[in-house]
Amino acid sequence: MKLKKIHPVLQNNLNQHGFVEPTILQKSTFGRIKSGQDFVLIAPKEEGKTTALLMAALQRADAPVDDMVSTRVLLVVRDKFEVERLVEEFDRLGDKMGIRVYGVHDYTNLDDDKNQMSLGNDILIGTAERLNLMFSGAGFDVNQLKMYAIDDVDQQLRSRLEPRLYRLSESIGKTQRVYFATNYVEALDMFVEKTMAEDVEWLDFYEDDEEE
Repeated sequence: MKLKKIHPVLQNNLNQHGFVEPTILQKSTFGRIKSGQDFVLIAPKEEGKTTALLMAALQRADAPVDDMVSTRVLLVVRDKFEVERLVEEFDRLGDKMGIRVYGVHDYTNLDDDKNQMSLGNDILIGTAERLNLMFSGAGFDVNQLKMYAIDDVDQQLRSRLEPRLYRLSESIGKTQRVYFATNYVEALDMFVEKTMAEDVEWLDFYEDDEEE
């Protein structure tokens, strides 16, 4: 896949799994997210959002750090099935990159999850409920966190997870925030206003289609 300044191992993995040409969405988002800017994406599922998020997270997690224990990318997903699916996808596309991926959800063992945190990981994927439990009971070092991402943020807000997502955002402090949604919901405006930087960039593929 040809993208500017993409990690060569990631590029090779993408090519091996059939991702030879990036979609318009992937071209539009890769550089923006890689730059570290707060970013909101609203687009249909068939545009390749999940792969775009994985590519950006792997690229951000590969940045050099002083502390090899601290998480570099925190990704919040809607349920157990998404945690397990994305862990598999990260292992597949991040093969040979040396990036440690760990997933937690409401059915994993909380003590095991906390122990894993102490051993270190680069990308932590979890549900809002489980991540809140983990961070409220033990210190979470956010000094090396490069990106805080929420996938399916529209569905999570509809599911009344807004308070948990707020608490997570407050606990991690200042870092890049990236939100992916399939559809616009009114609650997203307020959530973005309270949790993102003033220069946040929005990219709505539905609006782009209407303009064409």
